[in-house]
Amino acid sequence: MRTLISLTAAACLSFAGMAHAEPLARLNVLCGVDEAWCAAMKDAVRSRLSIDATVKRRSTGEILDQVRSEKADPQTDVWWGGTGDAQLQAASEGLLQAYQPPSTAVMLPWADNFFDLSGGRSAGIYAGALGFAYNTELLKQKGLKAPACWKDLLDGTYADAIELADPNSSGTAYTALATLVQLFGEDEAFKFLSRLGANISSYPQSGSAPVKDAAHGDTLIGISFIHDAVTLRQAGYPLEIVAPCEGTGYEIGAVSIVKGAKNLDAARAFVSFALSAEGQATGAAAGQNQVPSNAGASLPPGAPDISMIRMVDYDFATFGSADERRRLLRRFDNEIRGIP
Repeated sequence: MRTLISLTAAACLSFAGMAHAEPLARLNVLCGVDEAWCAAMKDAVRSRLSIDATVKRRSTGEILDQVRSEKADPQTDVWWGGTGDAQLQAASEGLLQAYQPPSTAVMLPWADNFFDLSGGRSAGIYAGALGFAYNTELLKQKGLKAPACWKDLLDGTYADAIELADPNSSGTAYTALATLVQLFGEDEAFKFLSRLGANISSYPQSGSAPVKDAAHGDTLIGISFIHDAVTLRQAGYPLEIVAPCEGTGYEIGAVSIVKGAKNLDAARAFVSFALSAEGQATGAAAGQNQVPSNAGASLPPGAPDISMIRMVDYDFATFGSADERRRLLRRFDNEIRGIP
């Protein structure tokens, strides 16, 4: 672990001091986490930092597209949450501003490595393993065998009973695509996805939509991050959560300042808070179950024990690169969705 260096004195106002300062200029945040956490963070920075933030929830791919479209005249100050490989891509395209988080944020090694990969332009705030969940009541009604592995999802008895988000808009689904490539090799992964397509009922835009639909009985199986399924099961939905037997990938959710941000001081203060133990605790308070990146933050009670899940050595450098992402998404559209 590495203790990160302090911001300059001008930018490094203490949270307590800021609470009594004049309100900062309005902050514009694009949020890639669950709506409940977006709202909790908006309330927290208003009460704790006196920042009046406009927080809009978008899928990861939608955020990347918006930040690109605003390059000449940025309307967004902070990109907070969502899978970090898209933020690595944005960093490589010169869309994010380099910054140094505060010394109060002592980051876990995986977050430390992510920060280095981004060239100091994006910082990890949480981690979460990929998997799937099925509706136990629907499974019983249909008299089907419970899936335990990725390859179990190819069984014809699951025809039109599985949802996977569109990786063009969803960071979750792009993580699934990259995970399968790393597990099986690229050509075998696309053969898998082609066969899986026969069982897919829809490709929604949002990465959490498949598991939410499974929770409500609108589909049998949803491929998503495990922590999203845990949150729904805690709310009483009949979900069984699976970490696939072959192994799986994971995300590092991140936070970044957009290059050319118009409210830079407020953006720096937001990022400092997002990386603090207090800021990361807003996730658990909002019912979320990601693993926080700050070594001093408490692990949410329902957070999956990542050390007990068979994980791939996820290659963020490769799959977070702009060229590789574009190439894989193009192949997915051509071969799996039939889009020229």
